[in-house]
Amino acid sequence: MEIAGYIAALLIGLTLGLVGGGGSILTVPILVYLFQVSPVLATSYSLFIVGITSLVGSVNSFANKKVDITTVVVFGTLSIVTVFCIRHYLIPHLPSFISIAGYQMPVSLLTMLLFASLMIVSSFSMIKDDKEKNRSVVHKAGAGTIALYGITVGLVTGLLGAGGGFLLIPALTVLLRLPIKKAIGTSLVIITLNSLIGFADDVTHHQMNWPLLFKITGISVIGVLIGSVIGQKIDGSFLKKGFGWFVLLMGTYILLHELIGLFSL
Repeated sequence: MEIAGYIAALLIGLTLGLVGGGGSILTVPILVYLFQVSPVLATSYSLFIVGITSLVGSVNSFANKKVDITTVVVFGTLSIVTVFCIRHYLIPHLPSFISIAGYQMPVSLLTMLLFASLMIVSSFSMIKDDKEKNRSVVHKAGAGTIALYGITVGLVTGLLGAGGGFLLIPALTVLLRLPIKKAIGTSLVIITLNSLIGFADDVTHHQMNWPLLFKITGISVIGVLIGSVIGQKIDGSFLKKGFGWFVLLMGTYILLHELIGLFSL
């Protein structure tokens, strides 16, 4: 199972390098199902893996002048603050069980149900044709809309350990009118900051399996380097769509698997 996990880790980095997001959505399921890490701890591990992998991709984006610094500061600030608040004030105080409609649901089960739902939603954003990508935006997004997106990305990263690239790329291209290549680079920087700031607070609450983290992260970093090189030469839209179908299948499987576990309680 670990071999399959390491192969999947390469896919995480490859997808981040190619399309600036999407790959991190697999990190928590990989940790939970292939490395037997508890779901809540897996969200913490995911922050480190995704953060370091995105950092390496960010360096390459900076070198190629594909990062909009102003957007990182303005758009990223709200998401970073949200991530910190979630990881510092909410996650450490979650009970083992949460009462929902009279049922005592384990937080670990709820985490995986939410994650599966997030995978399914994100898969649609990867599968759909980007027909609007090259059209002129007929209206400028208001400050409230941009702020809402920043907070939403922070919530996704803080609660579930996912980078939120599948939300960032549409926001940066449509709301802020960034070219797709610059949106990918900018997305990687914001994901890096969100993830590593969230993980920095988690270190004080969890005992980390550093050898496992370093191995998975190292393989993922190799993937992002390969993806960054390939992304300079080909259009990643076809690969993005294929990966979206894979995420949809995985998300559906996890949702059904966890629902069976819920009804068997």
